[in-house]
This record gives sequence, structure tokens and C-alpha cells, in this order.
Amino acid sequence: MKIALGQINPTVGDFAGNSAKIIDFAARARAQGAGLILFPELAVCGYPPRDLVERTSFVVHNREAVEHIAAETHGIAVICGMVTPAQADTGKSVMNSAALLIDGSIKFVQSKMLLPTYDVFDEVRNFAPARSQLLFPFCGKQMALTICEDAWNDKHFWDRRLYPFDPVEALVQAGGNFVLNISASPFWAKKRELRRDMLATIARNDHVPVAFVNQVGGNDSLVFDGSSMVFDREGNVIAQGKSFEEDLIIFDSDSLSGEMHEQIEGEEASIYAALVLGTRDYVRKCGFRQVIIGLSGGIDSALTAAIAADAIGKENVIGVGMPGPYSSAGSISDAQELAANLGIRFEILEITRIFEQYNSTLKNVFTNFPEDVTEENIQSRIRGSLLMALSNKFGALVLSTGNKSELGVGYCTLYGDMAGGLAVINDVPKTLVYRLSRYVNSRKPVIPQATLEKAPSAELRLDQKDSDSLPDYAVLDAILEDYVEDSNSDEQIARDHGFDVELVKTVIRMVERNEYKRQQAAPGLKISPKAFGYGRRFPIAAKADI
Repeated sequence: MKIALGQINPTVGDFAGNSAKIIDFAARARAQGAGLILFPELAVCGYPPRDLVERTSFVVHNREAVEHIAAETHGIAVICGMVTPAQADTGKSVMNSAALLIDGSIKFVQSKMLLPTYDVFDEVRNFAPARSQLLFPFCGKQMALTICEDAWNDKHFWDRRLYPFDPVEALVQAGGNFVLNISASPFWAKKRELRRDMLATIARNDHVPVAFVNQVGGNDSLVFDGSSMVFDREGNVIAQGKSFEEDLIIFDSDSLSGEMHEQIEGEEASIYAALVLGTRDYVRKCGFRQVIIGLSGGIDSALTAAIAADAIGKENVIGVGMPGPYSSAGSISDAQELAANLGIRFEILEITRIFEQYNSTLKNVFTNFPEDVTEENIQSRIRGSLLMALSNKFGALVLSTGNKSELGVGYCTLYGDMAGGLAVINDVPKTLVYRLSRYVNSRKPVIPQATLEKAPSAELRLDQKDSDSLPDYAVLDAILEDYVEDSNSDEQIARDHGFDVELVKTVIRMVERNEYKRQQAAPGLKISPKAFGYGRRFPIAAKADI
């Protein structure tokens, strides 16, 4: 039998839109001879729904949508993710489930057993786990239907397992001979390779085919890459879907042969595609059409503008140059050149007179106080206010341009350069910003060479350079990766890299001291294993020797 994978991009809570996608993909699969189609985890309501599942109306609309899908998909069996009521004694209202729809009705329901609570996941908060799982017969096979995390506990793959029970192993031991996994597995760099190796290990060690369908698209900070795959009993990929776009993949469950659609390869290309997709979906799913970006002539705003133009079209991007008393002529000309290369609208708003007025107003209060970072921050906040004024007037979303290195150590201004509705590159370290920018120019040279070559500077005081306040970015990024993503100690980081331990301690103190800034930042797009966002939960008011 032919089986299809419906790799769709759902929007959380859009029951009508999500149902329409499912019905359309099912019809297309049926037209190509498929007898079964799989859709991602919680495809009916979108993932992650978070606390929306606590609303009775949300659960009711979810059920009505599934019944509508069942009525509209005769001639092909459909497996789709939905929420179902939980048993009263669990203390939860719903479970994360998968429904098998055949001939207009729900024939089988399987619920998720392993509920992740690490990083960005907090499913124990919202869902009750299944107490057991069953096989279901289909096309002469005993199907083992699992949901995302249910497949992430294989003893042959993980050195340290998070759960005492393996649903896949139990279903195979019960006679399952074909594993189906519907997922909403978010992207981060190298995640696709990890996922592929893990699923191949299951197929090879249990000697069963494995079909995996993944959600695609951006929902808030998370980007889902799709990259759906099917493995034969030896762990070879025999069918695969595209990365970072919707796709329909057909394979034969008997011959174990199928369609191999091209995926994006390479770390820079994959991360860039993720940022473009995440930006596009955040802007559109939040109801915006245009975005506004402050263009400083620097590398961060240049990369953000390139991503935005690719995401929503150059005609929907407004760049704003805001030269101040310390802005170099080159910064303005570089911003103008970038805007011309991208074909985006560009406006210039001079802030020097506004800054002078601020200083005049504060003069008496600041008597006997020398100029310091206060005056630097005033310039940044003027720019933030202007961008937000344009946002209010035009109904456009401001994209902030700070990177992960700056956010990590607090080299950014609250209500200034941090102002915005989406922080596009706040999970991108500075060294990666340069790599991505060179990747952009390898496709089409749009970022000025001067922007790539100049020393990074906030240009908030005379002859300012980032290196005045921060270690070399290659050093800083190595420390941040080891500390933020791997939770290594200062001694271990210094030892592993040959860094001075006092420098490492200084950077760590900066990270801890600036937690209050990060928790007020705009949401960003996660592309690393550990981003500054709701997957990293630290107190603000704390004193600890770490």
C-alpha cells in the first residue's frame, strides 16, 4: 500500500485553516493512490498550544475539526494529531493524542506516553500521559503509532535516558512490525542529523520500518523544519520530505521505496532557511504585513534586513537610518547601499538634535556627573522610540537586531536597541552572524563589503569599538556556548580552551547580571540547543556562586 506523509504548516488555534490543509493534502495523496496519510503531532490545533488547551472551547473546536476532517476524507485513512479528554483522576483536562480516521469516523486513538519537560517543552503542565498504548492493524501490518517524544528513549542510542519506559520497544515486543511517529520536533543546528541517526537506530535494532512525519513552519520562537523521513528495516532512508517548507511524500509500505525530495544541506544554509521561515511565519501569523528595521550600517542589522527581505518580500521591509553625533559617514552610506542592494524602502531620521534636547533637559539634574553609559543609552532609546513611532503609524512590526553574544552579556539597551516585536537573530552568536552574512553574499552580494570588514561598534561615543568593552568575539562566543548551552564551569571552560580563568569568570558574571534584560527582550527564533528564551529559566533576583 502507498502511504503519504502530510508535512504541513499549521497555525496554533486556526482550526479552520489547519483542517483545510489536512483535507487538501489528504485529497492530493488519495489522487496519487495512497491509502493512508500521516499528519504531524497536534496538527489539528497546532503545536505548541500551551495553556490554550485549558480552555473548554479550544478542546471542543478541536473535536469538531476532527469530525469535519473525517467527514471530508473518504477514500483514504488519515492519522492526525489532536487533543482528547483526559481521565478525571489525572488532574489534567486533556491528552496529546493521534486519531485514525476511516470512512467518516474516528476508528482508533493513541495518546502520548512520554511528555517532555526540558528546554522549551513543558507538556506535563498541560497533558496527562497515556497509561498504555496499543497496536492497530492496517494493510496487513501491525502498526505501532507513536507521538514525537515516544520515540526519543531508545536504549541503543541514548547513553542517558530520560524515562524508565520505551513505548517503541514495548509496541514492537507486542508484535508491532511498522513504526509510525507523528511529530512536532523543533529545529536547531545539527538537530536533523541527530534525529535521523536516532530513528535509523530504532529501525535497525528493532528491524522494523519507521515512518516519521514532522511539522514545518514557525510558531512563536520555535521553527519546525519538516524533513520527514521513512526508514527501511536496515535504517536506510527510503523516502524524505523537503526541509523548511510544506511537502507531500509518498512511499510504498511493502517494497519500502519512496520519494526522495531534496533537503537543504549545510549548517549556514539550514540556519538561514530556519530564520527566514521563522520570521515569515511570526510576521504573518501575528497579522502583520510589513516590518521596520533600524539600519546602522553594521553587520547585525544587515543580516536581519536580508532575512526579512527573503521572508516577506523586499516591498514589505522598511529600513531606517538614524545617524547621531557619533555616527560615521560610512555607516550611513553602508546602510544606504544595503537598502539599495535589497531593494527595500529606506528612510533617514537624524537624532542629533533630539539627543541635544535630552541633554539640555537633564543638564541641571546631571550637574557634577560626568558623561557615561547613560548618554550612550539615551541615543539608543531615542532610536527605539522612533522605530516604535513608525510601527504605530504604519502598523508594521519592528524587528530588533541584537545577536546572542550581545544579549548574553547585556551589551544592549533596554527600551533602545532591544525594542521590537521579534528579535530575529538573538540566538545567533556574533561569529555566526558573520558566517551567515557571507553565506547571504555567496548567493547574491547584497551586504556591503565595508560592513563585513569594519570593526564592530555601537557608535554611541567617539571612536567606540565593541572590543573596548568585550573580549574578542571568537573568545566570547566560545565561553557563552560552553556556559549557556553545556553548563560547564568556569574552570572547565578555561581549561578546555586555554583561556584565562578570570576572563571566563568575568563573562559568566556578565551573563548572570543581565538576566533581567533578557527576560524583557522580544521573543527570538531558536536555532541552537539552548536559546535565551522560555527554554532557559533562571531567576532574576538571585545570589549564587556559580
